[in-house]
Amino acid sequence: MIRLFVANDLSADSLIGLDKDQSHYLANVMRVKAGEDVALFNGRDGEWLGRLDKVAKASVTLQVQSQSRPQTPEPDLWLLAAPIKKDCIDLVAEKATELGISALWPVFTHRTVMSRVNTDRLAANMVEAAEQCERLSVPEMREPTDLAKALAGWDAARPLVFLDESGGGAPITQALHSLQPGPLAVLTGPEGGFDDSERAMLARLPFAVPVSLGPRILRAETAAIAALSVVQALLGDWNRRPRAS
Repeated sequence: MIRLFVANDLSADSLIGLDKDQSHYLANVMRVKAGEDVALFNGRDGEWLGRLDKVAKASVTLQVQSQSRPQTPEPDLWLLAAPIKKDCIDLVAEKATELGISALWPVFTHRTVMSRVNTDRLAANMVEAAEQCERLSVPEMREPTDLAKALAGWDAARPLVFLDESGGGAPITQALHSLQPGPLAVLTGPEGGFDDSERAMLARLPFAVPVSLGPRILRAETAAIAALSVVQALLGDWNRRPRAS
């Protein structure tokens, strides 16, 4: 069944008009017909069954039927990622969404090559990934900022696991065993890694946890995906079974 993320509140018998892009997708790409059903979610009200009411090339309306899944708690897991080239950061946004992050926050470091981040494109990638992986929310797309600024107002109750490619951190599985489930953030660097001054700054922060991802140097996008996978396995929601189909 087609799944759509919508901004509207969801309740029984309400009518929803889809935006231009969603209407085009349903009417012209998927070629749906009135009377067919789709799944709807908004990150607040769970998942609902929606029945197509009117279908035109540029306008589609749905009538909300009934709730199929209640909203459930999800991990409070942020990813702070230094911007990398387009295809790679798109991949990170997509896979991080599938892996259950609650927020994506691009942070500029001293060795970051990219000077701009297309947050609209990344947000769209995360919506599409959330629709496909059957999660009930879409990660927050936070505005890009410098690493130092992001850390200046940091809540010390949220440990920051940063990937230290210099080998200065404990193996990630060992480091995570010292943490409790709860709010967490993962920080990944750019293609060239963090420089010495950034590693020294992070080492002074009581909430920062340097970790190693093993003996091989990973590409930035691979490191982000690998680290999030380990976090979810040890501290996240990978101990829950998939829902019955």
